[in-house]
Amino acid sequence: MPALDRDPIAIQDSTLIVNGLDPSELTTRYVEMLRLAGVSCWLRSRTAPGVQAFADAHNFLDAHHDRIVMTTTVKEIYEARRSGRIAHIFGWQSANVLGDAKGEPPPTALRAYYQLGLRVVGIAYNVSNIFGAGCLEPHLGLTRAGQRLVEEIHHLRILLDVGGHTGEQTSLDAIKISAGVPIVCTHTNVAALIDNPRNSSDRLFEAIANTGGVIGITAFNDFHARTRHDTKIAVTPQVGLEKHLDQFDYLRRLVGSDHIGLGPDFIEGRDPNASINPEVAPLEVYSKKPWLYVKGFERITELPNITKGLIERGWSTAEIRKVLGENWLRVYEQVWGL
Repeated sequence: MPALDRDPIAIQDSTLIVNGLDPSELTTRYVEMLRLAGVSCWLRSRTAPGVQAFADAHNFLDAHHDRIVMTTTVKEIYEARRSGRIAHIFGWQSANVLGDAKGEPPPTALRAYYQLGLRVVGIAYNVSNIFGAGCLEPHLGLTRAGQRLVEEIHHLRILLDVGGHTGEQTSLDAIKISAGVPIVCTHTNVAALIDNPRNSSDRLFEAIANTGGVIGITAFNDFHARTRHDTKIAVTPQVGLEKHLDQFDYLRRLVGSDHIGLGPDFIEGRDPNASINPEVAPLEVYSKKPWLYVKGFERITELPNITKGLIERGWSTAEIRKVLGENWLRVYEQVWGL
């Protein structure tokens, strides 16, 4: 067997690695952690931050342009890697900031954020907004305002993020009116393995794959071990890496390796004990804080453990390279252009 197939570091060094969803704080410490992990591109997707958050991020990127740079195209991602810098992508996990009291998306607001660098947009975060439903209300569909939002997302060539935080029916409705455009789920886990309301169904995974899209797998411990019936358990016991690798194997069997990516959802630099609205984060979904990640992938610098684990489970080098970054880059190019 060639050495490349046995060495996770060699595989990672030969791959442009994309951290497909990670809302960690934008700090020099985390940029260095990404570099040590071999990550070249970081989708930093937050819960619909407004203009000030973009301004703060741009100021940071300007101050540290020798280490990290904003990118809006695949060409810029490759250019960042060649220059030894991390490629940063702006994303939203919901479109809440676009809503107004009349239930209408302001017609120019999304365009303004696009100009600020926004390239990935989700619809709802766990609960309903004017556009559609969150994962806690899976049977509610896309609203009329949501239909207009999806149309505007595609018109601007922004990547649409469904599933995960967004409810199943809303996600399926959005996919139905998105013919010919790849749709992704940046960060979720498998409901067939763990019945957590935040996890996604096989039906939704297959619908995303049928668009040519990608499903990012999170490292969040609760989504590997906490079910909707565990509300009396304050903190879900931490599981090991094998449970996380099971998610990759399951999706490989269901939709194939062309539709799987990294979406670890780390929150490095954020307060692990910060309070969160229990209506948005109920005990049927989340443990009480501090939240845990799976043992062996608790931080981005442990990424080689994933590569090694996939090798040991019989994944080919070509398949692992797809998961580490090639699948995300394919979809980015299809939606944004080169």
